Amino acid sequence: MAITKIIADSITSGAIANTPAFEAKMSANQTISTGTDTKIVFDTEIYDTDSAYDTSNYKFTPTVAGKYQVGLQVRVTGSAQQNFYLSFFKNGSKVKRIQIVQANVNTNQSIGIFTGIVELNGSTDYLEAYINMSGSTNIYGNNDDNYFTAYKIIE
Repeated sequence: MAITKIIADSITSGAIANTPAFEAKMSANQTISTGTDTKIVFDTEIYDTDSAYDTSNYKFTPTVAGKYQVGLQVRVTGSAQQNFYLSFFKNGSKVKRIQIVQANVNTNQSIGIFTGIVELNGSTDYLEAYINMSGSTNIYGNNDDNYFTAYKIIE
């Protein structure tokens, strides 16, 4: 009974929680240059539990050390059969990357989804989302198809 109460009180008080956490989206389209890692402009917060996401610099700097589940989804338009890369940059350096291969040759749109786990120190580490296209294109920014999110994993 006592252990159950300690756990319940910890959850209620926030001592055990998947925070800090945030989700951000784009408010407008973004043009992406060919063959260049380009930071994605996620400038609108959907939620931010600890004010850890910066909508001016498009980066997440949590104040709690730990492992974070991170996610990224973008909808791009360009020439058909165009491949692209999604990446997470930690402190300005690429730490995770995935290639999205467009399989449908009859369309000029693709959605890329990327998730991973990144360890952040809770003081100076920050995380950003990047895209690299094989051709010049746009990200459809003013819809719900694009987001950047993270939350701390309870360890």
